[in-house]
Amino acid sequence: MPPPPATVLVTNGTVSPQSPPSAASFLDSTPGAYTTARASAAGRLLWWPRHLLRLADSARLLARFHPHFLGLAGPPRKPFEDSLVGIEPLVNRSVLVALQEMRRTRPLLPGEDMALTALLRASPAEEDLEVCVHLGVYVPQVFGEARARLAVAGKGRDAAAAKYAPWARMRKSMEKMRPPGVTELLLTNDGDHILEGSITNFFVVCRKEEENQLNEPLSVQMMANKFEVQTAPLSDGILPGIIRQIVIEVCHDIGVPFREVPPSWSKRELWEEAFVTSSLRLIQHVETVQAPLLWENTESKTWADVSWVVKQFQGAGSITTQIKREISKRATQEEYDIKDLL
Repeated sequence: MPPPPATVLVTNGTVSPQSPPSAASFLDSTPGAYTTARASAAGRLLWWPRHLLRLADSARLLARFHPHFLGLAGPPRKPFEDSLVGIEPLVNRSVLVALQEMRRTRPLLPGEDMALTALLRASPAEEDLEVCVHLGVYVPQVFGEARARLAVAGKGRDAAAAKYAPWARMRKSMEKMRPPGVTELLLTNDGDHILEGSITNFFVVCRKEEENQLNEPLSVQMMANKFEVQTAPLSDGILPGIIRQIVIEVCHDIGVPFREVPPSWSKRELWEEAFVTSSLRLIQHVETVQAPLLWENTESKTWADVSWVVKQFQGAGSITTQIKREISKRATQEEYDIKDLL
């Protein structure tokens, strides 16, 4: 007898009778606005109200400016706000059905969490929205052990303020520029100012330019005075990631200088640490970042046609570790039982 499925797909509260695809394949096959959250083995969702707000915001933006990303042939025939009225309880009910089905068919093993993707798309008649919830097993990585290796390989997204399923298919065009061993691709429009990752937000801990001579070991407090965390601003065309916003809040609360400015590859000698964030991995230390020696005409090339320059980082870094510790604390404070939200 085959093992029980490790994934569940629910549409408008009804469990799919067919074996569901992976989350990546599901997003690759459908339009829609979506959000992906992490759920504990007990079924508690991290930062779920924030995810619901972004899901609705993404759907509004797509309906207004990019309706085809939502599965609409053109601008909606009725005010789109009408379709979003009461959408949160509809999403939450499908989430509850998915969690109950997973618990019934595939109890989690020790060390396993779940990845939950909630998607809104136009119904076949384009009269309303369908709610789809995909739930699968997710095994969290141990911070500091699985370090990210990044490569600058593509240009910024259209409609970057919204999170939409067609991006899963669109970003495949960048795969020819992925060098062996690279775990995430970074986006830039000019080869210098880095916007975000293809599925993550990107941060550097950057030495302040007036403090670029280090002659003694630094305490955490001294580090905070000599360094700042940098990430591209939303106005540059990046996704407003859930964990991105939490990093900003954490830096403000613990006194780590933070500046919304795109990290500059030409100033990489000032980068002391780097990390990426997402709602599943939360925060992941970066081991290497590499970029083409020459950015021009990379769209017509593969990774093997390009000469690469590599920036290497050592260890997890004290500021990254401090931010990670605070994010972990807040994760336990912002876990939600879906039953409490219905």
